[in-house]
Amino acid sequence: MKKIVIGTVLIIIGLPVLLVVTILLSVSFANKTNGAIISSGEKREYLLYVPRSYDRTKPTPLVISMHAAMNWPAYQMKITQWNSAAEKNGFIVVYPGGTDPLHLGPKAWFMDGSRSPSTMPDVKFISELIDTLEAQYNIDSTRIYASGMSNGGGMAFALSCTLSNRIAAIGAVSAAQSLPSTWCADSTPVPMIAFHGTADPFVAYNGAPRGWLNPAPFPSMTTWAADWARRNRCGPTPVESVVAPHVIRREYTNCAENASVVLYTIRGGGHQWPGGKPIPEWIVGPMTHEIDATGLIWAFFREHPRNRN
Repeated sequence: MKKIVIGTVLIIIGLPVLLVVTILLSVSFANKTNGAIISSGEKREYLLYVPRSYDRTKPTPLVISMHAAMNWPAYQMKITQWNSAAEKNGFIVVYPGGTDPLHLGPKAWFMDGSRSPSTMPDVKFISELIDTLEAQYNIDSTRIYASGMSNGGGMAFALSCTLSNRIAAIGAVSAAQSLPSTWCADSTPVPMIAFHGTADPFVAYNGAPRGWLNPAPFPSMTTWAADWARRNRCGPTPVESVVAPHVIRREYTNCAENASVVLYTIRGGGHQWPGGKPIPEWIVGPMTHEIDATGLIWAFFREHPRNRN
């Protein structure tokens, strides 16, 4: 935990002073939430969107969308445009807030591989958040999904290994995967769809050794996808196709319980949410609108409800 907090501090120190001030001011004005629970003795906030079509008599899917490190729920809502997809397709979306150890506003998800999953506060928070929403709304327990960007994508992996009895499928964009695949002791197949740019300056597509930005090594995205496919007991050879001028789709098929694994590679893409609201390219690299990550993730989720057994 100390290493992760120190890493977060170094990220702040490494940014231009003006940018840090801008981020903190942006958080103070834009970090709007509309719900909170007490988890592990701490107040944990979230931003909830319920579509106008919500009908209490009908079980409704839930999408959990987790922000990147040094970020916050409202910004995740803005860049992903999940609300529009929820309104169009009739599901509820919630943007939970990570932990703020520095008490400055921006938050992060903390995944300490040395701790047992049951004692990880962020895992407990998400589980308790699901409990809270199930008590308030008619949530379809077979259609609860987790998605996230960067550090939030890494958190989605952690949830697949700790809450596979609740999470039906995972969607990850520019995932900062700081936990090794061997950490996952749960062999339950969980469908996964991921997106990653080859020019990502923060989470290198081909992997990166331990550094000041990452307290643990990052695996290459192809290795990460292959490890997930092995967990899901998929066929060993993925099927590749070009779906746009700069986008390659790689899919592992013949998986146990239909738990397919899909990786979209954006050639020349940066640390962005494809098809969403762009983050300044001088900070995170090039954006692409050749594909819509939110639409593709929802289409994938819709095809993968959780097996009740």
